[in-house]
Amino acid sequence: MHEALFKYLDKHIASPLSEKDRELVKNAFSPMKIRRRQYFLNQGEVCKYYAFIVTGAMRQYMVDEKGGEHIVHLGIENWWVGDRESWVMLSPSAYCIDAWEDSEVLLITRSDTVKLMQELPAFSELLHFLDERNNIAAQKRITSSISLTAEKRYADFIISHPDFLQRFPQRIIASYLGITKETLSRIRKQSLKK
Repeated sequence: MHEALFKYLDKHIASPLSEKDRELVKNAFSPMKIRRRQYFLNQGEVCKYYAFIVTGAMRQYMVDEKGGEHIVHLGIENWWVGDRESWVMLSPSAYCIDAWEDSEVLLITRSDTVKLMQELPAFSELLHFLDERNNIAAQKRITSSISLTAEKRYADFIISHPDFLQRFPQRIIASYLGITKETLSRIRKQSLKK
């Protein structure tokens, strides 16, 4: 299971990992299988782990007072999932994270992350890269939600995340885009006519 993570690391760091480095990484990450609809994190719990998705699909969402789900993050193979605020601040999470498909993940604790950053500069480099990408994605998502039409948000989603269309149903994608599934259905029908 760790081989997928090693490939990911080799792709995103400047120099390849040595055997000693690989052993450090392997010792820091624990494998876990999560069944479809099984929770990785419940709302109100402290996020003790971050997960690298080896196989499967997961979603992060909050539930409003009426029971409506609001998707804030979707992830498939080679994506990371966890509630960063809860993980860093050790505060109760506002989110639920569950497996949308049967998934295999590699888990890392905050203390193992800090230790790995100290012992392996390449891992620190990776986290810096991920932070930059995460900040850019969050900024784009905020800008999109406050300034773009639903049609444009969907068009951008198709370009940015084409694999998600086959992995998540329309209602999940609609929630992620901040629109109703009826609006998404209308947009899809209109785009097919073009």
